[in-house]
Amino acid sequence: MTDTPSPVRCQWVQGNPVLAHYHDHEWGVPEPDGRALWEKLILDGFQAGLSWLTVLKKRDAFREAFEGFDPERVACFTEHDVERLLSNAGIIRSRAKIEATIGNARAFLRMQDQGEDFATFCWSMTGHRPIQNPPPVPVQTPLSNAFSKALKARGFKFAGPTIIYAWMQATGMVNDHAPDCHRRQAVAAMGQGPMVGRS
Repeated sequence: MTDTPSPVRCQWVQGNPVLAHYHDHEWGVPEPDGRALWEKLILDGFQAGLSWLTVLKKRDAFREAFEGFDPERVACFTEHDVERLLSNAGIIRSRAKIEATIGNARAFLRMQDQGEDFATFCWSMTGHRPIQNPPPVPVQTPLSNAFSKALKARGFKFAGPTIIYAWMQATGMVNDHAPDCHRRQAVAAMGQGPMVGRS
């Protein structure tokens, strides 16, 4: 018997099984759910200055610490909760990022209260469809800059253009799988129809 060859993946996976599973099942898959988009934005903010592998390994602990990333619950966190989270070794213990998460929950709810659905807003930035991006892969784009400014205007923090572009890649707003990656065409097929907010 011969071994089945491994599928071709994006170079950043580097043979790591945790990254490979994330790459094959989540990265680049168009995400239509507003709460899930918000959770992934928060996690990309926590990644700033660190590796994505570090965040993935801590994701379950993050979900437990932040009440399942329920914006309504997180928005009610107090200074006592900040101190509690700073003592939680299972997450990335950054006061600035923890406080930004609470503020971003409030910004999410403020948009909702003003009649602006988070998922509809996000996908409107891409024309309601994933962008099929040709190589080379950038670290930010004019669109991620505009997206960053729009989010910051709504009160979001840790939403700079580089973080936003990584988040757009992760949530399928842009398909940046390599041309020879086995997920490129599969992910492209998922984005044929409009995502949300379009009749």
